[in-house]
Amino acid sequence: MQKDDSFELYDIKVEVINNSIKPMVCNHKVGDYFLLSGENFSLPDGQSFPIYCLAALIPIITVKQRFTSPNDWISTDHEVACPDINCGGVFKISRMGKKTFYHHQVTRAQKDHE
Repeated sequence: MQKDDSFELYDIKVEVINNSIKPMVCNHKVGDYFLLSGENFSLPDGQSFPIYCLAALIPIITVKQRFTSPNDWISTDHEVACPDINCGGVFKISRMGKKTFYHHQVTRAQKDHE
């Protein structure tokens, strides 16, 4: 009998907003967004997203996918500035629904406690 090896991750939506007095200079527009579900990244048809902004967001959104203490700043801070200091772009990171995944379906590595 297989032990329960399930875990949950939040789906994430990252949307471009503009909460700054600076104009946006990078290749993103208010309302642009992308979705992250598990390890799958998706964009709406015809939309692009700047790679440098994405590189800055990945460490944050992968933590946002996981359950965190309500007292942890990652649970309460939802807006991240564009990494270009001259750009006024701000990204709103929203946790959406949760999905269940299974260790044995996402990796072949054995868990340490088995």
